[in-house]
Amino acid sequence: MTATEVLAARWDQVMMPTYGTPPVAIARGEGCRVWDSDGREYLDLIGGIAVSALGHAHPALVSAVSRQVATLAHSSNLAMHEPGVRLAERLLALLGGDGRVFFSNDGAEANEAAFKLARRHGRAFDPSGGRLELVAAEGGFHGRTLGALALTGNPTKREPFAPLPGPVTFVPYGDAAAVAAAVTSRTAAVFLEPTLGEGGVVPPPPGYLRAAREACDRTGALLVVDEVQSGVGRTGLWFAHQAEGIRPDVVTLAKGLGGGMPIGACVGLGPAGTLFAKGDHGSTFGGNPVSAAAALAVLDTIERDGLLESVRTVGSRLADALRGIDSPLVRGVRGAGLWLALVLARPVAAEVEAAARDAGLLVNAVQPDAVRLAPPLVLSAAEADRAVEGLRAAVDEVEAATTVAVASAAGPRASGRGPDQDKDVR
Repeated sequence: MTATEVLAARWDQVMMPTYGTPPVAIARGEGCRVWDSDGREYLDLIGGIAVSALGHAHPALVSAVSRQVATLAHSSNLAMHEPGVRLAERLLALLGGDGRVFFSNDGAEANEAAFKLARRHGRAFDPSGGRLELVAAEGGFHGRTLGALALTGNPTKREPFAPLPGPVTFVPYGDAAAVAAAVTSRTAAVFLEPTLGEGGVVPPPPGYLRAAREACDRTGALLVVDEVQSGVGRTGLWFAHQAEGIRPDVVTLAKGLGGGMPIGACVGLGPAGTLFAKGDHGSTFGGNPVSAAAALAVLDTIERDGLLESVRTVGSRLADALRGIDSPLVRGVRGAGLWLALVLARPVAAEVEAAARDAGLLVNAVQPDAVRLAPPLVLSAAEADRAVEGLRAAVDEVEAATTVAVASAAGPRASGRGPDQDKDVR
């Protein structure tokens, strides 16, 4: 047995089956490269699901974490610490406004805090408890804790755990008129992603977030923008909502913020920042000094090394090259910066992911017809070119297998590649 197979057998004996058995075992990483337990090298194009903003073992992150853990690793929320205060100040400055920050361990917890803020906001409007309705998007994903799951627009994820907190009205993502119609005087908050992440990296039409902002302004509802996956430079801006020129009431962050260390943030801007009273919420580990130091190192490095511009430049190069893959299996590319989806004409994303892994690339079949790319923000142009060549080979391999399968299913008459078969493959 290989080292990976041995670890997989041990994994199956001790881990709850929530993730199945992962197909790869990562032993170490450097930059945008990782090595598995058998010593095989991969180009990491998923970055721990958009987490490893600076790649692996970045000197700035290693130094910040090592220095902090040797000084103070934990204090709990019974004491203040300098890294946490500095990080909150920095986030508020980047978001361009006054506000307050609550630190959590991850994105689901950040959205859970935002859910509770919405409850506080609704009861401030209507002390009798009548303004508690929420609006969220079909296909959206906000986490798997009960509150965050209640906002997640995927019935297959929600229904096994019903009843969930609510009420929540789901509207088609990207439909500005639907959002406007759903937001009423009984709506406490609207929860939206700037682009659907787990939904397949699906951007909305221009003006969508602005329409949601206007609907909230008209009714007094909070606009909560979930930047857990899109924030901290992922799209080439500090925060994706900045492309629309809007100011949310609440922004939730996690993933890339810590560069690999666990941290999330629920940022209330303006009056939303003071909705919580003492004792309303808490977290033992949220925003601990080590994670806060890591986040500061991530923000400092993005700024110092000009990574926002690099993300835009390299991301554009990557997207253009992916669009140039000449295959009937490829329908196009979605996304911005280094947050892209290769959109397929057939539901074979899992097969493309596996073929890419065989070619030395780590990608993610986020939807049956979409392969997600969320590499470290330090991805170079040369690495982007390598990624395209590997994905081209993976797509060709899956396309060839698909063509054979279609021909076999059709019988002897489909032994040639005629127009009808081409149409079917597309």
